[in-house]
Amino acid sequence: MKIEAKTLDEAYSKAAEYLHCSVTEINAKIIQNPSKGLFGLFAKNAVIEIEDCMNIEKLTEIIKNDLIALFEKSCFNVEISEVSKYNEETVFVKIEGEDAALLIGKEGYRYNALNYMLYNWIHQKYGFKVRLEIAEFLKTQKEKLKDYLDFFVEEKIKPRGYGRTRALDGILAFLALEILREKLPEKYVGIKEKNGEKYIIVGERYEHNSGNSDA
Repeated sequence: MKIEAKTLDEAYSKAAEYLHCSVTEINAKIIQNPSKGLFGLFAKNAVIEIEDCMNIEKLTEIIKNDLIALFEKSCFNVEISEVSKYNEETVFVKIEGEDAALLIGKEGYRYNALNYMLYNWIHQKYGFKVRLEIAEFLKTQKEKLKDYLDFFVEEKIKPRGYGRTRALDGILAFLALEILREKLPEKYVGIKEKNGEKYIIVGERYEHNSGNSDA
């Protein structure tokens, strides 16, 4: 990974901040020394290359500490009960506590906002996805969704081979995608957005762009 700054000291400081370590622990190669140029023209920044040794296990500790600090300043009485590896590309975050229901909000609107915020922060900074559980909200939503999707598969997919779910809000679309991909590994299963609403479409793998959908 390359890091650029006006001076070498600044570049090393950026690297230390990214890796959450001291400057003395950084193993870096200088790619380009800084230069002021001639009369302020053609100036060059310092560029160093570091080994991005951040693994998901170390990352979960950092994220948990950051989340604890964040919620200590909030008005919600909750605790970060778990931050762990969900899979090779996803971090699992679980929040519990007295105000968990308030953090979820009516019909999950606060949950969706927080999930979006955490995803953008963690994915942009560390490159990992996020699976957020607040109390048992995610588990409950998934269980409710399974009944509908069982009906959808039996009544729509099995008779015709293709179909489209009803509009699904927020995290429900991604849960449905996960469930249907497990249920129908031989099918193409993807998310389609239309007029601001998300649907899951199912079809044959070779014809997923053919426009087959259930109105």
